[in-house]
Amino acid sequence: MDVTAPLACVVAGSPQTAADPRPAARALREILIGFVLVLLALWSAGRLQWLLGGAAFAYVFFVTLRSHPTAEQLGLRVSGMRRALWIVALAGIAAVLGVWLSVRLGTFHAVFRNYAVEWGFLAYIGWALVQQFILQDFILARLLQITPKRTLAVIVAGLLFAVAHVPNPLLVIATIVWGIVACALFLRYRNLYVLGLAHAILGMCIAVAVPNQWHHHMRVGLGYLRWHHPSTAHKQQIVPFAPTISWFGRSRPSLEHQPHNNTDHWPLALVTDHWF
Repeated sequence: MDVTAPLACVVAGSPQTAADPRPAARALREILIGFVLVLLALWSAGRLQWLLGGAAFAYVFFVTLRSHPTAEQLGLRVSGMRRALWIVALAGIAAVLGVWLSVRLGTFHAVFRNYAVEWGFLAYIGWALVQQFILQDFILARLLQITPKRTLAVIVAGLLFAVAHVPNPLLVIATIVWGIVACALFLRYRNLYVLGLAHAILGMCIAVAVPNQWHHHMRVGLGYLRWHHPSTAHKQQIVPFAPTISWFGRSRPSLEHQPHNNTDHWPLALVTDHWF
């Protein structure tokens, strides 16, 4: 049995047919196991969440890498970035417009509480890249082995990506759109670096431009339900545009003005209960 089949399907652009059902059955089984582990991690808390999250990542990476795929198959070749950089540019333009609009509406706010913003954003870029790896190299690759219809595989992958963001309504909508678009772009350009960077830019735009009351500090699963609105004593500070410029340098808002939440630690929360 050819263990390179899932990624080979993506590279060749022509998934295997039902002539041999064994690879398709195995691919479906691997998706179910990996996705269930992810959901269990998102809907748990504390040490159990870390254990389940570690198990999910270990399983996904082991299953994906056990066949020794090439960097090109995984979309990890830097040489392929240039022709896809327009994706990052477009995400950047959308983010600038979103931030500008939030400043005009008075909803622009600080995000990182316990970390310098530079390190927090770098950590989020890494986390976004991990998510794209799971979405494209694990889920999409196996869906392409299950169905010969590329469009169907892309749509199903986007739907699964959105399901992982339940019950956050804003992120469910955002991720079903981005999930489908990102999968289609991966099949066209096959570069995870570009998709991860664009993902991070758009995600940070939502985090700083949309009020926390709408997305519960970008949380999903159990974390979304456990998030509570800041009390009057810890009301969220809406950061004016001018002070925000200095905050993105070395000066940051006082923690007394940030929402109090025992589990609210960026970017740690991104890894434990957030898949966006």
